[in-house]
Amino acid sequence: MAKAIFHKNQRVYVRPVGTWAVIERIVPQWVKDVPEPLKIFYDVGLGREFVATELQTEESTTLTQVDPAMEEWHVVRAQNKWRSAEECSHHPYPGTYPVIVTGTQDGGGWRVPGTEYDFAPERVELQALIMASSPQFMGLLRRLVDYANANGENLPDELMQMAQEAETAIQQVKVIKPV
Repeated sequence: MAKAIFHKNQRVYVRPVGTWAVIERIVPQWVKDVPEPLKIFYDVGLGREFVATELQTEESTTLTQVDPAMEEWHVVRAQNKWRSAEECSHHPYPGTYPVIVTGTQDGGGWRVPGTEYDFAPERVELQALIMASSPQFMGLLRRLVDYANANGENLPDELMQMAQEAETAIQQVKVIKPV
């Protein structure tokens, strides 16, 4: 069953469109003989209805943790500007380097300096894949901690230790350290 996450007249960021809008209508999807709606859609006046994962509040833009359901990080290839494909034929993908895209557009994200990529391209390729998978990793850690907290008396000590380490890792990500 679905519950509405946003309310009418709330200002939200519409991720697929890349603009801010105000929710005009909440549109529940009902099924016969079911007391609650199966899905909730939001009409923001942009020509189609959106689901909650496509919308973002102003408050959520300042959160310090990542919701895997809201993130679509992936690795794309960018052309080398410093060397041709022939000059770097020993690289895993000659003539390109990885860019981790952390937004809905392919323009935003993380890039590696060319000299660092030249020094250890296989290492940078692995780092890019790990970084792109980070939202899913954080979700798995959160689920492990939640499961351990709910079933602590029934779990082996080794699994409880892993859950404590997972909680520590999550807390380290949440902490914003001053420069």
